[in-house]
Amino acid sequence: MKNKLSVVKIGGNVIEDENALDVFLTAFSKLEGLKILVHGGGKLATQLATKLGIESKMIDGRRITDAETVDIITMVYGGLANKKIVAQLQAKNTNAIGLSGADGDSIQAHKRPVKEIDYGFVGDIDGVNAALLSKLLAADLTPIFCALSHDGAGQLLNTNADTIASEIAIGMAPTFETTLYYCFEKKGVLMDIADENSVVKDINTNTYKSLLSDGIIADGMLPKLHNCFHALNHNVAKVCLGDVTMLDKNTELFTTIKL
Repeated sequence: MKNKLSVVKIGGNVIEDENALDVFLTAFSKLEGLKILVHGGGKLATQLATKLGIESKMIDGRRITDAETVDIITMVYGGLANKKIVAQLQAKNTNAIGLSGADGDSIQAHKRPVKEIDYGFVGDIDGVNAALLSKLLAADLTPIFCALSHDGAGQLLNTNADTIASEIAIGMAPTFETTLYYCFEKKGVLMDIADENSVVKDINTNTYKSLLSDGIIADGMLPKLHNCFHALNHNVAKVCLGDVTMLDKNTELFTTIKL
């Protein structure tokens, strides 16, 4: 019987709110069993770039990562955001270790090929070093990943945090019964964006198509749902979306994605 593992991705809106981050990290620290955390930090990176007089270039909500921007996101993702989270988890009796994809060769990627748009130093994931992560978990360490991968030739790559979480969950699925949690500011997928409690509790392949055609799932939720189904199609046991209360086993108001 496989041990259970939780892979939790936390959004940038929570990271930049100190109170919300503290609430989340308290809940994460109390989550039973083995766990891995993945975080972004895009808004913090944009703020630092502005302070340094560096323009943040975005196309359809996606960051164009030139050489200067790689330096910025490395400072923010791998430094400020990651180490603050690690330090706060240590204070909550969770022995966390902060990582980028380059550390321990844990997440390998390649630079995204240029098609209609050149996204710059953006990585598409090739593989996850599950053996290393298993060793860290066995040593009672909780990996905390920022949204950076590497190409094996010395280049760090900006990589979507939702995708990193999905690929880590997939990489660990042969060894662990893995649940993937996408934790953000909403209680789940909402039927009515104006009604916080209008949560769609279960979404499968068929209901997903209906929600798409009705425009319930749109914009930023589209790539998130793509990652959800991608994980399920690659043997991840369960995928859930919701706010921090989702991590409390007594809470039922969140979205579960099923095949």
